[in-house]
Amino acid sequence: MTANQAAPPDVAEHVQVVIVGAGPVGVTAALLLARRGVRTVVLERHRDVYPLPRAVATDDEVRRILQAAGIADEFAAVTRPARGLRLLDARHRKIAEFRRSPQGHHGYPQTSMFDQPELERLLRDALAPRPECELRGGVEVTAVEQRADGSVRVTYRDDEGEHLLRAEAVLGCDGAGSLTRTAIGASWEDLRFEEHWTVIDATTKAAVRSWEGIDQVCDPHRPATFMRISEDRYRWEFRLEEGEELDDARLRELVAPWVDLTRVDDFHVVRKAQYTFRARVADRWRQGRVFLLGDAAHLTPPFVGQGLCSGLRDAYNLSWKLARVLRQGGDERLLDTYERERKPHARHVIRLAVATGWAMTGGQDRAAALRRVAVATACRIPGVTGLASRDLSRPLRIGPLIRRSRLGGTYCPQPRVTAEDGQQVRFDDILGDSFAVLTAVPLPPALRALTDGLGARVVDVHGSGDDGTLAAWLRAGRADAVLLRPDRVVLDVVPAGGGAFTDTAAWAPLLCTTRGPAAQPVSTSLPRSTAR
Repeated sequence: MTANQAAPPDVAEHVQVVIVGAGPVGVTAALLLARRGVRTVVLERHRDVYPLPRAVATDDEVRRILQAAGIADEFAAVTRPARGLRLLDARHRKIAEFRRSPQGHHGYPQTSMFDQPELERLLRDALAPRPECELRGGVEVTAVEQRADGSVRVTYRDDEGEHLLRAEAVLGCDGAGSLTRTAIGASWEDLRFEEHWTVIDATTKAAVRSWEGIDQVCDPHRPATFMRISEDRYRWEFRLEEGEELDDARLRELVAPWVDLTRVDDFHVVRKAQYTFRARVADRWRQGRVFLLGDAAHLTPPFVGQGLCSGLRDAYNLSWKLARVLRQGGDERLLDTYERERKPHARHVIRLAVATGWAMTGGQDRAAALRRVAVATACRIPGVTGLASRDLSRPLRIGPLIRRSRLGGTYCPQPRVTAEDGQQVRFDDILGDSFAVLTAVPLPPALRALTDGLGARVVDVHGSGDDGTLAAWLRAGRADAVLLRPDRVVLDVVPAGGGAFTDTAAWAPLLCTTRGPAAQPVSTSLPRSTAR
């Protein structure tokens, strides 16, 4: 049965949401939905975590998403911060260095290294006890069909035969070869980047020359990337010539600038794989209640370490909106904002990765040497390396859920704050999963009624128990108060001296309608001084 064939007319098992694919994006989406009371069934062709490493880097924004999924401390135990990125010439002389902060805007190191199988195990361990989630491994999804009544039918088979699910929504987290993407008739838009690379993951106890960051060798004939992943695990990536074989002798030659294998017996290759790095975006990410996330929706070269990060941003953006529609009477149009917000953002990250790939590795054309000289010259300009070291993510575009202001579409910072019991905790742990209003002034009754209708927690930034970060952030944004979405993005602001949000009529109808139960105020543990 193909993706476009109708499911058999048997009695279907009803579930709220079916997630196709139990990689990090799919399981994170399930956890985020579970926290909002949405029941999911996750379908995965593998019976266990795929054992080989793939993604190895994440940023502080995505660590904040993993915090929302409930594995912040567990993930912290298996990660290590990276200092940043160095550009090296063909002789491994430093062209430029881009430092990453050990404490970013989101409360975590700006770059963290990790092993993907370890992350996936943590996510599955968190999923297992959740009554809202069920993971069915060792199955093959054979059809996804949007029905005229708005439901979605998913057919899959396992050792016992064929099964049919009827869902209120389906999330296609099934990778680059996505059956879900085919099922909704989406196709790839090619962003014109394709290179063949070999990736080597190895472990060794030997002394490896590493600055505890990422090396990018800018050599048009032999571009390469090197990074330390953990205590004794390392990754090399090399672009090889067409038809070139990577035998043991060639491997020793390539890694020699970092480790001398002629003097090392302890060097174990965990994985050696060839990849084609591509830059693509699906032309559409949704049909009805079927959505594409992660590699099913976009493919990015790895040069800025944002492939998995983009997929987890997809899950964070969509999960609260879908839960709002399914459980709290949110308008169906709320779901239109998923692709509208995420697609331009993903395209920006992909183009940044492509530009980085061409500028840093130099490409293979006659302009390669000129590009390398231009990069080296630009990096000598005061302030350029500082700008390049900032967050790779950018504010979301103005839209129905992002009103125009200095802070609109940005994330609020996440400092440590003092909880009711006197413990220092991360700010998002205080806010919970709800909307929130951060304010520096008393709210008038009309705004208080609005925030209560959203189920928003109101926090006085002057009594939040932080180090002044939140109050300073509001002042810099020329705002008396901000409305934060559940994903901690600024939706709207009360301008300094303004007294009201700038455009309530644009977003309020999307968040709560007469269809379904009204949102209830969310109670979280806060110091008494923060609640107004």
